[in-house]
Amino acid sequence: MTAAALRALHQGPDLPLVLPGPWDAVSAKVFADAGFPALATPSAGVAASLGYEDGRTPADEMFAAISRITHAVDIPVSADVEAGYGLPAKELVARLTDAGAVGCNLEDTDHATGALRDAREQADWLAQVRAEAGDAMVINARIDTYLHGAQDLEESVRRGRLYAEAGADCVYPILAPPPLLADLSTGIGLPVNAVVTPDGPSPRELGTLGAARVTFGPGLQHRAMAAVAEMAERLREELGARSGG
Repeated sequence: MTAAALRALHQGPDLPLVLPGPWDAVSAKVFADAGFPALATPSAGVAASLGYEDGRTPADEMFAAISRITHAVDIPVSADVEAGYGLPAKELVARLTDAGAVGCNLEDTDHATGALRDAREQADWLAQVRAEAGDAMVINARIDTYLHGAQDLEESVRRGRLYAEAGADCVYPILAPPPLLADLSTGIGLPVNAVVTPDGPSPRELGTLGAARVTFGPGLQHRAMAAVAEMAERLREELGARSGG
């Protein structure tokens, strides 16, 4: 599937575009079989499935996992590749393409320092990614201001506009207060991605508030693992009862 198909879904009549987050090939196939038109991998969910903490997955293993997911389905897949693993734009785009992804999340947290990256430096890098990818990659530029505790609409909009000028297709102000989604979208001029949180609005409600795209981070993987843990506990109790222990 092409980036054009994924890009068109951000503008369709059935917004918000809800993108489940598969963490492996099996979960990807489950979501595809359920009828979702596209998927978006969560780096934290993939990391957990591979036995790593979020942000600690080696690049080679992340791209291999993305490849297994894209080859399990015949719908577009966007890949969360964190801050790009320090790869030059040309290599990053090549590895995403080789893995079968037609979109990517790129965040503006500097993983070396743990702080927000300079917005203009991030925009310059996003422009390089766009130049290398052409129209063959949907770029979702993550804005981490709210993640870092900066409750500043102006700064989020400033960053988003720079990323829009650099060629981003949509922006992802992660953990932005839902009532601000419409203001962020209007101020930046691009579709806005919102994340579903355990106690927050539903995907449909996020769309009503201004989100054009809705993702789940590692939430779906966490829920699946909670179900597995519950099954394991029930099995242990059943075995204990049978043994009289």
